[in-house]
Amino acid sequence: MKAVCWNGKSDVRVERTADPGLVNPRDVIVRVTSASISGSDLHAYDGYVPGMQQGDILGHEFMGEVVEVARQVQSLRPGDRVVVPPTIACGKCAFCQHEQFSLCDNSNPNAWMAEKTFGYPTAGIFGYSHLFGGYAGGLAEYVRVPFADVGPVKVPDGLPDEKVLFASDALPTGYMAAEACEIQSGDIVAVWGCGAIGQFAMKMASLFGAHRVIAIDRVPERLQLARAQSGAHLVNYDETNVFEALRDLTGGAGPDACIDAVGLEAHGKGPGAIVDLARQAAYMETDRPTVLRQMIEACRKGGKLSIAGSYVGMVDKFPIGVAFNKGLTFKMGQVHGRKYSRLAMERISRGEIDPSFVATHKMTLDEAPRAFEMFKRKQNGCVRVVMAA
Repeated sequence: MKAVCWNGKSDVRVERTADPGLVNPRDVIVRVTSASISGSDLHAYDGYVPGMQQGDILGHEFMGEVVEVARQVQSLRPGDRVVVPPTIACGKCAFCQHEQFSLCDNSNPNAWMAEKTFGYPTAGIFGYSHLFGGYAGGLAEYVRVPFADVGPVKVPDGLPDEKVLFASDALPTGYMAAEACEIQSGDIVAVWGCGAIGQFAMKMASLFGAHRVIAIDRVPERLQLARAQSGAHLVNYDETNVFEALRDLTGGAGPDACIDAVGLEAHGKGPGAIVDLARQAAYMETDRPTVLRQMIEACRKGGKLSIAGSYVGMVDKFPIGVAFNKGLTFKMGQVHGRKYSRLAMERISRGEIDPSFVATHKMTLDEAPRAFEMFKRKQNGCVRVVMAA
């Protein structure tokens, strides 16, 4: 089969690889009909995710048709169309029983690596390095999906790929990020990053009753999309001081909740952002905390911070004293796959949200190297690329 393989920093190639086969009795094989490149894929592409190895197949946002089913799978049959969440979960451990699927105790065969890095093992993730299990990803023609009764969500009849693909990762992640803010009627929610996750976090914040959402980015097309889709007030950090803009927009109090939809490759202005770039390049810190610092400083006293952008390691000059003395609440983590994919699918089915508005480009697997560069550079108005074999 054809697959998009990582061959080193900023080097992906479309290669011929072996077709996947059933390994465990709870596996299915999915023929991928649509997939997307996510922001977390860029972290791996750029070499910031530990545990990547040459030849690893990328991609963790995908959907398709079940073509082969192992003997213990009860809920799926060949021919079923499914959306597959990025996190892999066993469904039986204590974390899975509480629908904390990204914390699964049993789905990461390289648990020792996660323990060494994080203190405790985390769930496996498709296409996201051997630190998270070494599972082949969804930017391919076929994928082996373990624990298939727990992860994949069936697609209701009549819904095309373009309407449901983002129920795999981006919409559930934005959903979980907004839900973590415990939004009350009248709240003001600020969202850093107007990529797909940021767009969906704003949409869900509005659906949860936010009085106003504020979009923070520097790419004009993405900002305008946030205004068109969520009625967001726009802050371009290249043109204005974010802290001062948020104070002006909130009567001096600061937003009630702040969402980081950017993650470890955050950009910014000023000495702090420049130092972060230099320290990351020199491997003196793994992640750039520009957005985290801005959120801590800007959020109102007693407010909530929700972190949806991925982080993998250490940051420098984290203003914990500011967060402590302002009494801020933090919620964060990889998306709890099946729970939020199911909720997202229900919202789509009821017509409450159509996630297809973020799909700005359609390309084939053969065009993956160009697609990664376009997505990384945010060229041609690219928000998300949808790919098919």
